Amino acid sequence: MKALVLAGGTGSRLRPFSHSTPKQLVPVANKPVLFHGLEAIRAAGITDVGIIVNSASAAIRTAVGDGSALGVDVTYLPQDEPRGLAHCVMIARDYLGDDDFLMYLGDNVFADGITEPVAQFQAERPAAQLAVVKVADPSEYGVAELDPSGRVVALEEKPARPRSNYAVTGAYFFSPQIHEAVQGIRPSWRNELEITDALQWLVDQEQEVRAYVCTGYWKDTGNVTDLLDCNRALLEKTTSGVRGSVDPLSQIGASVVVEAGATVTASRIDGPAVIGSGTSIKNSYIGPYTAIGSGCRVENSAVEDSILLDRASIQGVRSINGSLIGRECDVSQARQELRVHRLIMGDDSHVEVPA
Repeated sequence: MKALVLAGGTGSRLRPFSHSTPKQLVPVANKPVLFHGLEAIRAAGITDVGIIVNSASAAIRTAVGDGSALGVDVTYLPQDEPRGLAHCVMIARDYLGDDDFLMYLGDNVFADGITEPVAQFQAERPAAQLAVVKVADPSEYGVAELDPSGRVVALEEKPARPRSNYAVTGAYFFSPQIHEAVQGIRPSWRNELEITDALQWLVDQEQEVRAYVCTGYWKDTGNVTDLLDCNRALLEKTTSGVRGSVDPLSQIGASVVVEAGATVTASRIDGPAVIGSGTSIKNSYIGPYTAIGSGCRVENSAVEDSILLDRASIQGVRSINGSLIGRECDVSQARQELRVHRLIMGDDSHVEVPA
């Protein structure tokens, strides 16, 4: 069984942040979203991975390389422009051959992994299988209607009046029958070849399409709010580990990771939180659900429920909350009244905030 990982999207919902960082490489819990997916794929026993990339793929190729560091063997498959998920299956036809495969959206995170749905697909081997979750507002998703046995009887894309509360996630499991299906559909109103249309084609041909209902945490990390929510969920699984330097004046709470080479001086860190290698925390408070990358500097500041990418700097800012701060960003104090700050900063930014 192979995996087809889609990492060619433009990340429009994360602009301007995604202008300099592909959305799949934005870190949650100090690890790129794409790496969480590749590790989940490897844990499920799949090592042959094709990655769909766009013309601006250099950052992803550099980060992932040949995949050996993550325990997988990667082949890159270029896509000239977004043409729909079913189009990704078409351009990967030669790579996939006649193998069963998992199609995985590279900006999705399954906190509990995908080992169980992979095992179910391999045991039952329907024409296709969807990973679905129950959601409160299914109108924002592709929706699967199931019969009592878990068989998919209909699919809709963001319906105004959903007939089910089962949202389709970013993990699809296919037999080679999907190749006939993607050839049998036409572009949608978006001028894209929709995978939901290909799945509906299989249903209409009376092929077996089944659903695996995920009960663990799942998130499509397409915007800042979802990234921060995913960061919280993954940090909840943090196991404490202090490998860096912590002085006697500092307090380290439960579920805190201080990586090797990091220094904590006269500060308090309440977990779950991760402090990256080479980062300096001085005279500061780091609150729960904060992931600070490598080589960062936080002095005389308070940061909570936020993500800081590598080499970001915060100095003299008393309250940062719910923020996403890019690489090389510099946030410092200005002489105005005290406020709470929520920041979404792309790489190499500089901002002055009230003291």
